[in-house]
Amino acid sequence: MKILKTGFSIALFLSTFTVSAQKIISEGTLLYNISIQTGSNEPKMADMLDGATTTIYIKGSQSRSELVSGLGSEVTIYDSKKGSGVILKDYSGQKLMITLTKDDWDKKNSKYEGITFETTNETLNIAGYNCKRAIAKLRDGSSFVVYYTPEVEVADKNYDSQFKNLPGLALQYEWQSGKMRFKYTLSKINFDVVPTSKFDIPKSGYRVMTYGETKK
Repeated sequence: MKILKTGFSIALFLSTFTVSAQKIISEGTLLYNISIQTGSNEPKMADMLDGATTTIYIKGSQSRSELVSGLGSEVTIYDSKKGSGVILKDYSGQKLMITLTKDDWDKKNSKYEGITFETTNETLNIAGYNCKRAIAKLRDGSSFVVYYTPEVEVADKNYDSQFKNLPGLALQYEWQSGKMRFKYTLSKINFDVVPTSKFDIPKSGYRVMTYGETKK
């Protein structure tokens, strides 16, 4: 009985150590660099997108994703508690705000429903974190590769629907749009406090449309 109790205590200690060793992000900033590969007929597009970045701000249930490139910027602000959000597009001086209800958000991300991740034996060190390679498989039969670290995890995993079921934080991943292949690679994690003003929705300066109107 004494041996059993001792074994249980050791197992409990190891479990506690593993949990405490993992960093949980309830507030912080993720910065990704984006590289683009295009077809031979689209070199100018790659040049315009060269140096693009995505910055993700997280504060509790709120998230803000900023995509900035030579073409302009696109910001998505989302509150998982309310289930609603907005997309702010600023390209060539044209500023558009797209509002999304909970149903709109679910429709926009419906392709990620049921996504699964198959972890392989390959590993990679990215930004100082040990990462595992996984193959993401979607219901439509498509797939993409992601490297993730189990050392870090976002507390509210609803901030990014495509990685909701991933057992860690995505540090590198790719996806393809037409002939263009986009690779996102994490360059930095900042655990500093994020100002609440980051999640304020502009009151003016944008042409406002609903998500449904953009689909017509």
